[in-house]
Amino acid sequence: MPDPLRIGFAGTPEFARVALAALADAGHAIPLVLTQPDRPAGRGLKLQASPVKQEALARGLAVMQPRSLKLDGKYPDDAAAAQAALSAARLDLLVVAAYGLILPAWTLSCAAHGALNIHGSLLPRWRGAAPIQRAIEAGDAETGITLMQMDTGLDTGPMLLARALTLGADDTAASLHDRLAALGAQLIVDGVPAWVSGRLPARPQPVEGVTYAHKIDKAEAAIDWRQPAAAIERRVRAFDPFPGASFGLDGETVKLWRARLAPPAAPAGAPGSCLAAGEGTLRVACGEGALDLLELQRTGGRRVAVADFLRGHPVAPGTILGSAKA
Repeated sequence: MPDPLRIGFAGTPEFARVALAALADAGHAIPLVLTQPDRPAGRGLKLQASPVKQEALARGLAVMQPRSLKLDGKYPDDAAAAQAALSAARLDLLVVAAYGLILPAWTLSCAAHGALNIHGSLLPRWRGAAPIQRAIEAGDAETGITLMQMDTGLDTGPMLLARALTLGADDTAASLHDRLAALGAQLIVDGVPAWVSGRLPARPQPVEGVTYAHKIDKAEAAIDWRQPAAAIERRVRAFDPFPGASFGLDGETVKLWRARLAPPAAPAGAPGSCLAAGEGTLRVACGEGALDLLELQRTGGRRVAVADFLRGHPVAPGTILGSAKA
């Protein structure tokens, strides 16, 4: 095994936790972990540590949770403390994965070999906050992981390594996340020693093909039945588990967790109208084609198969389901 390195780590969600664990398991010293402050979560809105913080504490690693890293920003004391700690850590490298805070220029030079980012797409496609969801929503045939040297732009730095994954027809954001997290962990463990030893050349990102994966907004959850059935089905998978796709029914919000395209020969109808209900079927007309709804959830309830849903909440053919603005 190559000599262990002193690696600082900045990340917050489960995607990043997997990479942190892999670097630690590979024998590298991790003198400092940065992660976002604890956030309220759950029905009781109790403060909850990020997955990265939980992993770091379980391994006895030092953790800092600055509210900002901008020395001239709203929390200069937090930034100054983080700067001092990173300097004292004498890092060979800083690894960043889904941290969620802007990294100013000084952080990119706080380690001898700079900062590397594990990004969940094949750059330059899907720069930004939600590459996993946007790849599914767009119907991409493949996505992957890019290991990137960080600069001050938004996911604009030179690329070091990339590995592709084929998107499955049933992939949700959750299932694709798990596959990409594992791939990202493998890529960073393989790439770090090669980068530090100078065996991994950096190449600029292509100018062509740049797209941006904007952060998911809760307002996007509402289904617009005027859209093509194929587009709605992809969005359902892209928004599982957050924020979930939803529609209105009898004044209630219902979440749709799983659907499939109806056969092309299915009868047509006004977008949002129920074409068939019963015997485990709830078929809804869309702007183009129709969807068979397979798994639903009422407010305060649990996810259930459509047959169970209809037993407790019958839907008559011709019923109009709420649109995106319901």
